[in-house]
Amino acid sequence: MTTTLAVPLAHQTFLALDFGLKRTGVASGNRITRTATPQATIRAEGDARFAQVAARLKEWQPDALVVGVPTHPDGAAHENTARARTFARQLHGRFNIVVYEVDERYSTTEAHSLGAKDADAAAACIILEQFLRSLP
Repeated sequence: MTTTLAVPLAHQTFLALDFGLKRTGVASGNRITRTATPQATIRAEGDARFAQVAARLKEWQPDALVVGVPTHPDGAAHENTARARTFARQLHGRFNIVVYEVDERYSTTEAHSLGAKDADAAAACIILEQFLRSLP
């Protein structure tokens, strides 16, 4: 479920990020096909992570970003919920791009169950496809 219901039609291409302290999964996708493709996972922290995000933004030039926000199974927030939301706000502030937050419960578990070689990138795909399916 997305936390933002109104996604303008002008937003056609997206880059999804599955935030982690050491690794951030990345996927690209678009509204037309409603599919996502895994991209190389960012293995960096702090400012180094943002430098790699900047390179992806330059390469893909998405209309908006989608960030997975983890919660407990019952939807309650935990430590990583706040971290992911802070990351989403930082992305918006640093790059002046719209960021949509998506509930990403179980995305990494699902990626592992599918046998993904890069579970972070696969989780980003799952997050993005969930978001794309929610669009009108």
